[in-house]
Amino acid sequence: MKDVIDVMALQNNRRERRLPDYRSAPSHSLATNFIFECGIKLGLQPATVATAAIFYHKFFKEADKNDYDCYVICTACLCAAGKSRDEPIRLRDAVNVAHNSINRGAGPLELGEEYWSWRGAVAQAELLVLRLLGFNLDAPSSHRYLLHYLRSLQEWFPPAQWRSAPIARTAMAFLQDFHHSPAILDYRAPHVAVACLTLALHVLGVSVPLASTLDDDAAWYSVFTKDLQKEKNWEIMEKIMQVYSREPEPI
Repeated sequence: MKDVIDVMALQNNRRERRLPDYRSAPSHSLATNFIFECGIKLGLQPATVATAAIFYHKFFKEADKNDYDCYVICTACLCAAGKSRDEPIRLRDAVNVAHNSINRGAGPLELGEEYWSWRGAVAQAELLVLRLLGFNLDAPSSHRYLLHYLRSLQEWFPPAQWRSAPIARTAMAFLQDFHHSPAILDYRAPHVAVACLTLALHVLGVSVPLASTLDDDAAWYSVFTKDLQKEKNWEIMEKIMQVYSREPEPI
């Protein structure tokens, strides 16, 4: 339980870190940080940014990381995710945000050789990403499942208790952060959503009303997904916790 509680402290501490220097970072060590930072700057929804991370993990599950420029592929994944989530991104915006994130303090690129080189590389990389994905942009979103589960779970709690504990915000934060890990590809979206919700409840020290009266204290989430065993749920929670112990930590 101590490991579970410590997750909240790790999650808070990571936000105090300075913005990373992508130019000096080892190859791919900050790839998902880059996706998340650029996604925020582009004003994308969290689910769209998470989808970009999924595409990145899927791409390099098949491709050799030494063969491709990390940040070009990340930018391409953001563009592909925008199409997948009906949140299109202008290629010029994607290029400028990516360039500015790598080169801190730099202004927008002029319409010159460097800009067209970046633009061409990202456009070609996006096509490559689409090809490796089999042109299938349908990425099951754990966000949708978690939102549904949270709305249902809220009805089980007294209103005052639900308002006093940031269950929804904590569970969503765990879900978003889990996209930094390629392990998210190993589990079904509904199971990931339940694990994030369960972890949030443990961290906040909140018990589901009447759960203690059940034969199995994990039975409360069987109404959401019937095929998730207690051991598998704990396995996913451990994978989520490992995200906070990796270096460098996600921003």
